[in-house]
Formats: sequence, C-alpha cells, structure tokens
Amino acid sequence: MGLSDVFKALSDPTRRAILDLLKEGDRTAGEIAERFSISKPSISHHLNVLKQANLVQDERRGQHIVYSLNTTVFHEVLKWMLTLSEAKGGER
Repeated sequence: MGLSDVFKALSDPTRRAILDLLKEGDRTAGEIAERFSISKPSISHHLNVLKQANLVQDERRGQHIVYSLNTTVFHEVLKWMLTLSEAKGGER
C-alpha cells in the first residue's frame, strides 16, 4: 500500500460513497452497482482503484465476488496522520 494510492482512491466522491456503503456490510459488485446511477463497468473501475489501495478486499463466494472494507489500511493511515501532529512537539 502506498499512501498516494490511498489518497487517490479517497479523492473521488463515488469511491467514498462505496466505502460508506461497505461500512454497513459486505456487498457483491451487483449490490453496489444497484445503489449508483453509473454503469457497471464504472463501478468495477472504482472497485479496482479501491482494491489497489487495499481499502477493500474481495472474496469469491460461489458465483459472486463479495467486497468488504479493509480497516487495517484505515488504521495505518490514521496512525501516520497522528505522527504528523506529534512532529517536533506540535510545531506549526
């Protein structure tokens, strides 16, 4: 995971909305696509960007691929951000 991949993924409002949806629970690509008024190939692209940033993970369950949040990456990013606020005694 590179931080630039994470921030690139988070910069798009559709990808943030997908993450919000996955907060509620795991979903298939079809279930995710039903919630948006964009094409399935566009949803697939957004899911791939999120996967490349390790923000979501996928698992094959029968004929479906189920997507879920990878909260480990969120913890790593938050930890990195907190170290910025602690740098040199909190100088601004």
